[in-house]
Amino acid sequence: MQALAPSQQEVVLRVVTAMKSRPGPLLEVLHGVQDTLGFVPPAAIALIAEELNLSRAEVHGVVTFYHHFRKHPPGRHTVQVCRAESCQAMGAEALVAHAKRKLGVGFEQTTADGQFSLDAVYCLGNCACSPAVMIDGDLFGRVTPQSFDALIAELTPK
Repeated sequence: MQALAPSQQEVVLRVVTAMKSRPGPLLEVLHGVQDTLGFVPPAAIALIAEELNLSRAEVHGVVTFYHHFRKHPPGRHTVQVCRAESCQAMGAEALVAHAKRKLGVGFEQTTADGQFSLDAVYCLGNCACSPAVMIDGDLFGRVTPQSFDALIAELTPK
């Protein structure tokens, strides 16, 4: 496992220090680390565990249980495809297959050029406009393979 870079260690310690007095701070700490670094470095698990007086297994278990937490740096753009029931009923599985082919990656992976990370999400709250996709925090509804390609093309360097 790679060692934690000094700048990453500083971020982790700053986040832990700000939240460790709160009740049950682990989730908030993990969110804070990811919000700042873009992911939770695997090497940060031991430091977080030590600072919160938890076992590494407890911290690792939370990081791996929740799909939200990244273990690797994300791509420049984050593409989330909704996998909830409403979106599935409106063709999300075909959209997922298309997105994986288009980007050449699976869920929780990043394209080789570092431009796009593809993630599954289990409800974007846009059920009336299924299937839904969120790209870099912007929500899109009634996404088809063709409109997906157009959204990706807008973000692809020329």
